[in-house]
Amino acid sequence: MALTLTGHTLRPRTSARSQWWAPVGVAGLAVVGCATLWFADPTTPGGILPVCPTKALFGIDCPGCGGMRMVYSLLHGDVGAAVHYNALSIIAVGMMVWGYGAWVLGLARKRPVRSWQHISWLPKVVLPVVLVWFVVRNLPWAPFQALHV
Repeated sequence: MALTLTGHTLRPRTSARSQWWAPVGVAGLAVVGCATLWFADPTTPGGILPVCPTKALFGIDCPGCGGMRMVYSLLHGDVGAAVHYNALSIIAVGMMVWGYGAWVLGLARKRPVRSWQHISWLPKVVLPVVLVWFVVRNLPWAPFQALHV
Protein backbone atom coordinates (compact mmCIF):
# COMPACT_ATOMS: atom_id res chain seq x y z
CA MET A 1 0.00 0.00 0.00
CA ALA A 2 1.45 3.34 -1.01
CA LEU A 3 0.06 6.84 -0.67
CA THR A 4 1.18 9.62 -3.02
CA LEU A 5 1.05 13.22 -1.83
CA THR A 6 2.50 16.02 -3.93
CA GLY A 7 4.97 13.78 -5.69
CA HIS A 8 6.17 11.95 -2.58
CA THR A 9 5.34 8.30 -2.03
CA LEU A 10 4.68 7.30 1.55
CA ARG A 11 5.03 3.62 2.36
CA PRO A 12 4.15 2.07 5.69
CA ARG A 13 7.20 1.15 7.70
CA THR A 14 7.58 -2.48 8.56
CA SER A 15 10.26 -3.48 10.96
CA ALA A 16 12.12 -6.75 10.56
CA ARG A 17 10.29 -8.03 13.62
CA SER A 18 6.77 -7.05 12.55
CA GLN A 19 6.94 -8.99 9.28
CA TRP A 20 7.09 -12.23 11.30
CA TRP A 21 3.74 -11.75 13.08
CA ALA A 22 1.71 -13.27 10.24
CA PRO A 23 3.74 -16.50 9.82
CA VAL A 24 3.97 -16.93 13.59
CA GLY A 25 0.20 -16.46 13.83
CA VAL A 26 -0.42 -19.01 11.07
CA ALA A 27 1.90 -21.51 12.77
CA GLY A 28 0.14 -20.89 16.09
CA LEU A 29 -3.27 -21.52 14.54
CA ALA A 30 -1.97 -24.72 12.94
CA VAL A 31 -0.66 -25.93 16.30
CA VAL A 32 -3.99 -25.15 17.99
CA GLY A 33 -5.89 -26.93 15.20
CA CYS A 34 -3.64 -29.99 15.38
CA ALA A 35 -3.88 -30.08 19.18
CA THR A 36 -7.67 -29.89 18.93
CA LEU A 37 -7.69 -32.82 16.51
CA TRP A 38 -5.24 -34.76 18.68
CA PHE A 39 -7.46 -34.54 21.76
CA ALA A 40 -10.91 -34.56 20.09
CA ASP A 41 -10.17 -37.73 18.05
CA PRO A 42 -12.29 -37.36 14.90
CA THR A 43 -12.00 -41.13 14.27
CA THR A 44 -14.43 -41.79 17.13
CA PRO A 45 -18.06 -41.64 15.94
CA GLY A 46 -20.29 -39.25 17.87
CA GLY A 47 -17.39 -37.15 19.14
CA ILE A 48 -17.39 -33.40 19.69
CA LEU A 49 -16.19 -32.55 16.18
CA PRO A 50 -18.89 -31.79 13.59
CA VAL A 51 -19.83 -34.14 10.77
CA CYS A 52 -19.20 -32.94 7.20
CA PRO A 53 -22.29 -30.95 6.13
CA THR A 54 -22.23 -32.49 2.64
CA LYS A 55 -22.21 -35.98 4.12
CA ALA A 56 -24.90 -35.10 6.66
CA LEU A 57 -27.24 -33.43 4.13
CA PHE A 58 -26.69 -35.48 0.97
CA GLY A 59 -25.06 -38.71 2.19
CA ILE A 60 -22.06 -38.38 -0.15
CA ASP A 61 -18.38 -37.72 0.50
CA CYS A 62 -17.18 -34.26 -0.49
CA PRO A 63 -13.56 -33.83 -1.67
CA GLY A 64 -12.55 -32.87 1.87
CA CYS A 65 -14.42 -35.62 3.74
CA GLY A 66 -12.04 -37.50 5.97
CA GLY A 67 -9.62 -34.57 6.09
CA MET A 68 -9.74 -34.19 9.87
CA ARG A 69 -9.31 -37.94 10.33
CA MET A 70 -6.43 -37.83 7.83
CA VAL A 71 -4.63 -35.11 9.83
CA TYR A 72 -5.33 -37.02 13.07
CA SER A 73 -3.79 -40.15 11.55
CA LEU A 74 -0.74 -38.24 10.30
CA LEU A 75 -0.26 -36.73 13.75
CA HIS A 76 -0.20 -40.27 15.15
CA GLY A 77 2.17 -41.52 12.44
CA ASP A 78 -0.38 -43.77 10.75
CA VAL A 79 0.19 -42.92 7.08
CA GLY A 80 -1.85 -45.89 5.84
CA ALA A 81 -4.96 -44.71 7.68
CA ALA A 82 -4.32 -41.15 6.49
CA VAL A 83 -4.27 -42.33 2.86
CA HIS A 84 -7.47 -44.28 3.46
CA TYR A 85 -9.29 -41.30 4.96
CA ASN A 86 -8.35 -38.80 2.23
CA ALA A 87 -5.41 -39.34 -0.12
CA LEU A 88 -5.97 -36.05 -1.96
CA SER A 89 -5.82 -34.07 1.27
CA ILE A 90 -2.37 -35.47 2.00
CA ILE A 91 -1.18 -33.82 -1.20
CA ALA A 92 -2.95 -30.60 -0.16
CA VAL A 93 -1.25 -30.65 3.25
CA GLY A 94 2.10 -31.14 1.55
CA MET A 95 1.43 -28.17 -0.72
CA MET A 96 0.43 -26.02 2.25
CA VAL A 97 3.63 -26.94 4.10
CA TRP A 98 5.65 -26.18 0.95
CA GLY A 99 3.91 -22.80 0.55
CA TYR A 100 4.41 -21.95 4.22
CA GLY A 101 8.08 -22.91 4.01
CA ALA A 102 8.57 -20.74 0.92
CA TRP A 103 6.85 -17.82 2.68
CA VAL A 104 9.06 -18.10 5.77
CA LEU A 105 12.20 -18.63 3.70
CA GLY A 106 11.33 -15.57 1.62
CA LEU A 107 10.98 -13.48 4.77
CA ALA A 108 14.28 -14.79 6.12
CA ARG A 109 16.10 -14.08 2.84
CA LYS A 110 14.29 -10.75 2.39
CA ARG A 111 13.23 -11.71 -1.15
CA PRO A 112 10.36 -13.79 -2.47
CA VAL A 113 10.86 -17.52 -2.98
CA ARG A 114 9.04 -19.14 -5.88
CA SER A 115 6.53 -21.75 -4.77
CA TRP A 116 3.62 -23.74 -6.19
CA GLN A 117 1.32 -20.71 -5.89
CA HIS A 118 3.27 -19.09 -8.72
CA ILE A 119 2.79 -21.92 -11.23
CA SER A 120 0.31 -20.52 -13.76
CA TRP A 121 -1.08 -23.84 -15.03
CA LEU A 122 -1.68 -25.33 -11.57
CA PRO A 123 -5.26 -24.04 -11.06
CA LYS A 124 -6.20 -25.55 -14.42
CA VAL A 125 -5.03 -28.93 -13.13
CA VAL A 126 -6.14 -28.76 -9.49
CA LEU A 127 -9.82 -28.03 -10.15
CA PRO A 128 -10.35 -31.00 -12.51
CA VAL A 129 -8.39 -33.30 -10.16
CA VAL A 130 -10.59 -32.28 -7.21
CA LEU A 131 -13.76 -32.73 -9.29
CA VAL A 132 -12.65 -36.19 -10.46
CA TRP A 133 -11.79 -37.10 -6.86
CA PHE A 134 -15.28 -35.94 -5.79
CA VAL A 135 -16.96 -38.18 -8.39
CA VAL A 136 -14.68 -41.22 -8.12
CA ARG A 137 -14.85 -41.51 -4.34
CA ASN A 138 -18.66 -41.62 -4.54
CA LEU A 139 -18.98 -44.32 -7.20
CA PRO A 140 -21.01 -47.20 -5.72
CA TRP A 141 -19.03 -50.17 -7.11
CA ALA A 142 -15.66 -51.79 -6.50
CA PRO A 143 -12.85 -50.75 -6.33
CA PHE A 144 -14.17 -47.25 -5.68
CA GLN A 145 -16.20 -48.25 -2.62
CA ALA A 146 -12.89 -48.51 -0.76
CA LEU A 147 -12.61 -44.70 -1.05
CA HIS A 148 -15.77 -44.12 1.04
CA VAL A 149 -15.11 -42.83 4.55
